[in-house]
Amino acid sequence: MRLRMEMKVFLFEMEFRIRKGKKMKNHSKYKVGYFMPPSPSYKWVEKDHIDKAPIWCSVDLRDGNQALIVPMSLEQKIDYFKLLVKLGFKEIEVGFPAASETEYALLRTLIEHELIPDDVTIQVLTQSREHIIEKTFQSLKGAKKAIVHLYNSTSLAQREQVFKMSEDEIVEIAKEGARLFNKYAATMPETDFRFEYSPESFTGTEMEFALRICNEVIDIWKPTPDKKVIINLPATVSMSMPHVYATQIQFMSDHLHDRDSVIVSLHPHNDRGTAVADAELGLLAGGDRIEGTLFGNGERTGNVDIVTVAMNMFCHGVATGLDFSDMPSIVETYEGFTNLAVHPRQPYGGSLVFAAFSGSHQDAIAKGMKWHEDKGLSTWSVPYLPIDPHDVGREYEADVIRINSQSGKGGIAYILENHYGYEIPKTMREEVGYYIKDVSDKSHKELSPKEVLEVFLEEYVNYFSPIDITDISFSKDPSSTSSQDVRFNTVVTAEINGNVYNLEGQGNGRLDAARKALMTGPYNMEYTFVTYAEHALATESDSTAVAYVAIADKNGRVFWGVGTHKDIIYASVNALTCAINRMNKIAPFIAK
Repeated sequence: MRLRMEMKVFLFEMEFRIRKGKKMKNHSKYKVGYFMPPSPSYKWVEKDHIDKAPIWCSVDLRDGNQALIVPMSLEQKIDYFKLLVKLGFKEIEVGFPAASETEYALLRTLIEHELIPDDVTIQVLTQSREHIIEKTFQSLKGAKKAIVHLYNSTSLAQREQVFKMSEDEIVEIAKEGARLFNKYAATMPETDFRFEYSPESFTGTEMEFALRICNEVIDIWKPTPDKKVIINLPATVSMSMPHVYATQIQFMSDHLHDRDSVIVSLHPHNDRGTAVADAELGLLAGGDRIEGTLFGNGERTGNVDIVTVAMNMFCHGVATGLDFSDMPSIVETYEGFTNLAVHPRQPYGGSLVFAAFSGSHQDAIAKGMKWHEDKGLSTWSVPYLPIDPHDVGREYEADVIRINSQSGKGGIAYILENHYGYEIPKTMREEVGYYIKDVSDKSHKELSPKEVLEVFLEEYVNYFSPIDITDISFSKDPSSTSSQDVRFNTVVTAEINGNVYNLEGQGNGRLDAARKALMTGPYNMEYTFVTYAEHALATESDSTAVAYVAIADKNGRVFWGVGTHKDIIYASVNALTCAINRMNKIAPFIAK
């Protein structure tokens, strides 16, 4: 046994040494693979925000679908198409019909069953090869309108390593595809066609060459302001910082032929984790259109996340044309179709994006929302919440303030007030907060609002042990001389440590009379009255009343009690009893 253990230790040490020697030292083999424009322009830097929404094109059914481990079935694709239409997409790429029977079947089903609304344009993709282009146009037979998307790869790496072609030969591929588009579209006058061209691997292409090949295609298609073409400039592989992509887009936008007849489209991928930034800066630099997917699904690290880009605009006051008002349902549907999970911290869509566990955050959010409510403001500026969770179908109570061991008094007080109506006095909140946080810490879990309430009720509300007042009556003391000097007598029936006592007292109020009656009992109860608060749990006349009482023992330690009852007087007596009982847990009563 010992020998085997020594051998395991030896092998572990050897493996560790081997791995220790394999550090990431190969950075020198990498170089910048992108190309800056010959005359960079940074006009886009002068803009501080996007002031209007782009044209949105969903590529979930093509680019997104081909990234799935198990691609969607025909039925799922049809349902997904309907979801995209419902969300407000007016352009939807449905597939590569000449390369996939499922995608061909989807296209024909959408057309033949008239599932494409009149204000929605379907988009299909094709390579620049005549038999593929011919089949692509045939697949669109009967469509009212369609975008046909032509692409061929243009990057230096693709030209040298894959195609082994010159620039002129690559340009000819694109030009031949453009001419074939004109040819086949002319045979189908019943369909309103729009053409799109992508210099695929644009970000790895010399900018002068990218401009040349796009302009050659534009010159063949001869667009007009009423019949625009789409020039799509994809970050097929993200290769640079976002400002470089924006500078490339600015160069292309400034030098494309017939710019007033061209829609500049962006298709950023997320290899460097900057697809959203690429899209936003690209729009500032002249982009008119975004191709992407819900929640960024796509090959490798994915496409640009249209939800994030659109919601970023939304929180700047821009009408996006897309409807994400029921985000939880959208996330659930998306996950069902794709079998992919939306990360809980995914911007806007994640289940925890509005959740605050930090005590200081919770306090600021609670105060901010209360301030907005009191002021009746129409604009949003709540701390830590860039948008109103209600705008995406989320609830404050369930989604914003979440309780665990990191939470604070403000968040816990917010839960108790907004869920259950308990308006915890400010001077009580710290104690309650620490108590409930401790429960969460010891149980190593988040507490649901219901569990927060249960902990609060068990510890603070109507806590009747060892003292339980089973009956109490009040009468006005006949010696009271004026309304300003009213005194009350009380008779209290109290069960203390299992024994029943009838106690009497007199005070300058009912609660004071009850307090003094208890002081006449068989036990020493040394305390002073600190503060009192009350409110109704609801606005109706027969609502439950809540009272909060704080007392201090001879050492100055404060103990809170909360009482509830239909009658506020009895609620206050219950609160006092509860406070005394909680004090007894720390320092048990001593018999007189």
